[in-house]
Amino acid sequence: MKKYRIFILTVSVSLLLDQWSKTYIDNHFELSQSKQVITNFFHLTYVRNPGAAFGRLAENGIRVPFFITVSAIAIVAILWYVRRISSGKHWQVLALGLIFSGASGNLIDRIRFGEVIDFLDVHWYNYHWPAFNIADSAISIGMAVLLFFIIIKKIPV
Repeated sequence: MKKYRIFILTVSVSLLLDQWSKTYIDNHFELSQSKQVITNFFHLTYVRNPGAAFGRLAENGIRVPFFITVSAIAIVAILWYVRRISSGKHWQVLALGLIFSGASGNLIDRIRFGEVIDFLDVHWYNYHWPAFNIADSAISIGMAVLLFFIIIKKIPV
């Protein structure tokens, strides 16, 4: 079916890009090393994030099992939901594929390293957004697509 092709293609491209980029950063940068890409706006900065979004729960002793469990539940729930999507809702399949790939990409890091590799450093002079990665971007874009269609277009889920 077309929805499965869309889902698999979305997951494959996003997950491969995420894992390739993290491997590249891990192999070519020292921890905390930063390279300017756009002056006063964007750097590649290698950091490891042991916590959740923006470093939350970084010091909690149960963080790794907790994040692995939450990610696994989200992945199973997305797979279950994709099966239930009626044909023609390609936007929904695309969005869930992005969220699935992002959750999977960060889950792979947590299993391998006990933390997530982040390297996209967006800032305005000295005002920095917390570093993130392709998986985080995929989750954010997937959620934005879902919210756009649900709230703005008022299309039922």
